[in-house]
Amino acid sequence: MKKIKFFLPAFLALTTAMFMGACSDNNDGPDGPDDPSILQDYHFDLWVALDRHGGMGRDVQTLVRSVNSLDADQPEITFQGTGTEVNAILSLETICKGAYYYQVPVSGDRFSKYVIKDNEIQVIAERRFQTNTYATRKYTHAWIDDNTLVIMAANGDANAIVWTKLNADNMSIISEGTMNIPLPQGGEVFTTSGILTYRPSDNKLFYFYYAKDSSGRYGVRTSPMLTAVINPATMAVEAINTCFLDCETVGTAYGELLQTTTFISDSNDLYIATVSDSGSGEESHLLKIPANATDFDKNYDGFTAGGKLISVMYLGGNSVMAYARDDSYGTGIDDFSHYYTVINIQTKSASPVTYNGSRLAFSSGRFSSRMAYVNHNAYIGVDPQGGQPQIYIYNAETGQTTLGAKMAPGYYFEQIRVLENTK
Repeated sequence: MKKIKFFLPAFLALTTAMFMGACSDNNDGPDGPDDPSILQDYHFDLWVALDRHGGMGRDVQTLVRSVNSLDADQPEITFQGTGTEVNAILSLETICKGAYYYQVPVSGDRFSKYVIKDNEIQVIAERRFQTNTYATRKYTHAWIDDNTLVIMAANGDANAIVWTKLNADNMSIISEGTMNIPLPQGGEVFTTSGILTYRPSDNKLFYFYYAKDSSGRYGVRTSPMLTAVINPATMAVEAINTCFLDCETVGTAYGELLQTTTFISDSNDLYIATVSDSGSGEESHLLKIPANATDFDKNYDGFTAGGKLISVMYLGGNSVMAYARDDSYGTGIDDFSHYYTVINIQTKSASPVTYNGSRLAFSSGRFSSRMAYVNHNAYIGVDPQGGQPQIYIYNAETGQTTLGAKMAPGYYFEQIRVLENTK
């Protein structure tokens, strides 16, 4: 089968960008298959919840259904009798690449590789923890080549950062250890996961983290956001840089398992979505580490629209699809305050996505990953108040939005994932 390149974190050395919500890492390329003859070599997995939106460790019943197309000519998508119930085994927070899901499953005692096929979860490979242990949902990751996956997180006491390097083919442990990263002065613990990403152009891992006064969601940040620059071959720390802005990473507890907050542009600049306290609420920033540099450009902030960035998905050509929150409509997970906007990283402008001249409805679901990118099309899902979940298709080349498939009512729309078909 011809290898399909997706995506972000999604999203190696041959690709330049990523797409969010796809079964890939944020270091993979922006384009899906351009050859129409291989379009059927991938499919979409739709994740929904029955009780309420997931995320933040919420215990919700989760269903997954695979579909070959999300175009508007599809019948209304329902999960009754066709969806696979996954929440007893799989966490909503997951890593995707190619045809497979990778994660620390609900059992919380191993690394696992899965495929969902014919309404069944199939275990491809598993490996129990060796020395370092990880909690379900609470770790970060990066792919340093097509078959080498790095997992990182704070240890059980959250006073050190541990790492494990895995062979993604059979999930065997290649090596593991503890990072030479000191706890920042004044901090009691590291943030749970941090954000890890890999830039192929200069062969470096970047780990974004900070310290807090206590563990858990109510712990207060006590340090600036820091960047550890890491040699991926040896996992040695080459530098630790302090961010010029008083901010922290977006989604740091879940390490891009729910949303993607980093991407690499066509020119090999590394971007990360961050958030700060503006006094009246949370305010996001899109910061940049230029190509061949290891520290932030102090003169750059690519998000000026206000509010909070939830996830970002690079479309190529300096365009980014973003899922953001307008705090004036609420800050809760289930509030209808979330919207889609396209950011131009050169002009630093943001334009909300429209259909037929009208802005798309606001959605609920702060941790929903309803964005995927393949074959120049961004598939975005809206979970509107008082209406059925609806998919829209944004063409990155034309900037036009068309109507996609509609989902039956009664479901909380969580994620769109794109996976290669298995043979």
